[in-house]
Parts: sequence; structure tokens; C-alpha cells
Amino acid sequence: MWKPKIINTDNFLYLAVADALENDIRTGVLRPGEKLPAHRELAEIIGINVSTATRAYQEAERRGLISGTTGRGTYVSAAVRTDPSILDIDGNSSSYIDLGPVYPLYSQETDMFGLIEKLSRKGNLNEYVKYSNPQGHPWHREAGAKWMQSYGINVSPEDIVICAGTQHALTCCFISLFQPGESIGVDKLTYSGLKALVKELKIKLVPIDFDEEGMDPENLESACHREQLKGIYIMSGTHNPTTITMSTGRKKELAGIAVQNDLIVIEDNTYGFTMESQLLSMYSLIPDRCIHIEGLSKAFYAGLRVSFVVAKNPFKNPMIKAILNTIWMTPTLNSAIVSEAIMEGYAKKIVASKLAEAKKRYESAELYLNGFTFHGFPNTYFIWLELPDHWNAYEFEMYAKKAGINVFGAEKFVVGSTLPPKAVRISLSGVDSREVLAEGLKGVATLLKEEPFEFHSVL
Repeated sequence: MWKPKIINTDNFLYLAVADALENDIRTGVLRPGEKLPAHRELAEIIGINVSTATRAYQEAERRGLISGTTGRGTYVSAAVRTDPSILDIDGNSSSYIDLGPVYPLYSQETDMFGLIEKLSRKGNLNEYVKYSNPQGHPWHREAGAKWMQSYGINVSPEDIVICAGTQHALTCCFISLFQPGESIGVDKLTYSGLKALVKELKIKLVPIDFDEEGMDPENLESACHREQLKGIYIMSGTHNPTTITMSTGRKKELAGIAVQNDLIVIEDNTYGFTMESQLLSMYSLIPDRCIHIEGLSKAFYAGLRVSFVVAKNPFKNPMIKAILNTIWMTPTLNSAIVSEAIMEGYAKKIVASKLAEAKKRYESAELYLNGFTFHGFPNTYFIWLELPDHWNAYEFEMYAKKAGINVFGAEKFVVGSTLPPKAVRISLSGVDSREVLAEGLKGVATLLKEEPFEFHSVL
């Protein structure tokens, strides 16, 4: 049972307890996943009142150090040793073979010069450098509706909202539809950018079990009552990081639970374009309860930062207000270039080229990781690699970095006190060439065969 040895009594008492907890986690006294005393027990151990103990735990949870689940207790966060950010803002990534972040295969994109020239001949470019409707220009929303048709979603342009990328769309969802302290159900392994975002907004993520078909309905139903969930976040195409594809039957089950429990469903289809066959969307099942996000950055022209969001009222107007309050509007010239690419067929050709390149990169993974277990499919941008028993995800990520290879261990994706599986995500699109990818994959294969202490001895 945890008992802090040193508390700085010069600070507010609840902050002093939170600081002591953080110190013991950082120094290894407390381990990821370790259970902590209940609020009342902690108060008795330290000699403080229960409300102070509760505030201390709340502060520690705000810092991402611990997570609490009603009926199960409070635990040290399993991801406490990792930063959920996917980019190295210190600029050190150039020293690695970068198999961490998932990038859009830039080399397969058509030069934009011809596209912009064609757009400029229409004579209305000056209209795109003025303030405009936060929802987006009507013609650009038409392009968004056309893009949605590729995924079996037939909507009016009036139900399209244009955001500056998926992360901005998620930000607008959370600041407009949720309040600090409210809870959202997510897969117990989820998109790391979501974790970083909700931490800033003080929204609680509740981990939900999943299997090979997606989020577990029974576990979700239980969490709805136990945690008073207000919504759920799902990845309807390729799940990040595991590459699981949610079945149609599972989507129907989850849709029923969402209706029964009045949940807001946020459906992220960032990697939907990589799927070989069209999938039923959650939005198609419950359009009045679902916000569907189609991020284009992985498909084409990431730097333009455009995503299309399908949202009917009562969600649409709050989303539009959130866009206005964050960036006023998605840059209209960017939206115009993206829309021209969609309407004139450029986008379709770019995607086809990227999927062909992704398939060749997946073949490289099959070649160099032969004999190891990983999950993915021919068009995928990343794979989920299971580790041998002698490795854990955190150690493997650290040793790989020492060997000059950047990968993302499972801890980057775990939610709350979920124990991370022995697995890492390997990006197949994070490097410019297949030759560099091959070098990185060979390095990963070599490391997999080594014992951690053996590999350390030769570094």
C-alpha cells in the first residue's frame, strides 16, 4: 500500500500529495498499473481529510498519472512513462529510421501546380482569401458530400461541416458537445492524439474492452451505467493502432446501445480509404446520434489541413460555433484546392497510387518480419506487431531507439490503467523510400530475436 515518505508542507496540501505521488511514480517506487489506496484509506494513511485526498487524486489524474474506475479503484496509469504525442517536437526524429508516425506517402501525390492553375482560371481565387461562413463554402461542401459517397454515405451539402483536419474536428466535437469532467467510452487501446487532446480539455476517457470485431457491446453497456458515459469514440475503418476492422454486426449492436443510452457517437474514418471494400458506417445506422469525420490528410495533401464532417442538428450548429471560436473558418483557399482535386478526379488517382505503394510496403513487412506475428492488410499504412515473451512494449521501444529505429510501443495507446499488451505499432509510411523501410524492418527483426540484456550489451 502506497505511503508517501516526503510531503512538501509549504505547498497546498492536495498539491503536495499529488507531487509526492508523481515523484514516486517517476522514480519507480510506484509501477504502471499498480493499485493505489482508496480515497478514505489515503486520508487515514497521511492524516488528512477525505476531501483533500480526493482533490489530490483529481490533480494526479489531471496530470495523467493515475486513473480511477468506479467499482474497481484507482491505479497508476499504464501509460505514465510515455508521451501520447506522435511527433518529436524537439526535432530529434531525423536521427532515426522513423517507423513511428504514420505519414501520407507524399511521394505519390500529384504536383499541385496544374491543379492550382486550373482553379485560378475559374477567376474566383480572391473570394477564397476573405472571411467566409465557418461551415464552409457551399461548393466545397458539395465536394465533401461527393467524397462521402465513396464510403456509402449519401448526405446533403447542408449537413457537411469543414474543419482543419481530423484533430481540429475532434477538438470542435469535444469543446462544443462535452463538458470538463464528462466521460467518453473508447477502446482500451486508442488513437494517441485523442488521449493528448482530452487531457487538455479535462474530459475523461473510459477504456472499453474490444475483440477482433471491435468495441465489446457488453462492456460498453456496463460502462454506460457505471461511468455515466455521454458518448463514445470509434474508428470505423482501420482501428489505430491494432488494424482491426469493426464488423457490420458489431456496429449495429453498438448503434443500438448508443440509442438506448442517449450517447453521442464520434466516428473517425481517417483510414477508411485504405479498405479494399466499402464498409457500413455507424452514421448510416444512427445519423441523428453520430458525427462522422473523414480526415483527408492521410489520403492527399496533408499540409492543406482539411477534413469533412457530417453532422446533423443538434450537433451541427454547436460544431459550426466551435469552428468560429477556434479558427473562424478552415482556410477557404485550402478547401478550394482540396475540392478541385475531388471534383476533377485528382484525388481518386492519388489515392489509387498511394494504395499501390502501400501494398508494396506491406509486402516488405511480410518479407522481413516473416516468422513473427503481426496484424494488417495489403493497403495498410501501419501494422501491429506482437512481441516475443521476453520483450515488453516499453523496453522494445527504448531499445529500438538506441538502435536508431523509432517505433511506437503499446503504452502510447493504452487508456487509463489498462495493462499494455506486448506489441508495437510499426509505420510503413513514415519513411520516404522502400529501401529505408527495408533497413528499418530488418533492424526490428534483429532486435526481436535478441534478449533485452543481450542487445543492450552490444549497443
